[in-house]
Amino acid sequence: MNATKKDGISQSIEPYLFFGGRCEEALEFYKSELDAQVGAVMRFRDNPEPPPPGVVPPGFEDKIMHCVFRIRGTAIMASDGCGEEPGFKGFSLTLSVPSEKEAARVFGLLSNGGQVQMPLKKTFWSPCFGMVTDRFGVSWMVMVPGEEA
Repeated sequence: MNATKKDGISQSIEPYLFFGGRCEEALEFYKSELDAQVGAVMRFRDNPEPPPPGVVPPGFEDKIMHCVFRIRGTAIMASDGCGEEPGFKGFSLTLSVPSEKEAARVFGLLSNGGQVQMPLKKTFWSPCFGMVTDRFGVSWMVMVPGEEA
């Protein structure tokens, strides 16, 4: 985690993704395809402070209320939300990989069931860069870092 300290308190920015009821499926996908490491998972039924009536849809008791997973050392928080449709708009997660071969492998995994926005190709900032939205609607930019000036 890249955190700074202010007044002795750690501060960081971490993405929090709401999967609209598909969080468990997304975690399994990221574990199997991107080697994600999943930490503690809290389900709605385990909430020590039950939400007000009508906030959590019926049948969501076993859905994920909160979890943290890591991909290549970066923490990502996630939840099933409270039944709303996921709306991953206006941002992408960037996955930097060490080689073009690894970029092609990861890009292929993410695009399986997803949609390619920009195929992998050489750019002025990277020897291999592409954009894809995975099957859960999460936008990814996969890249091999270019040489630093």
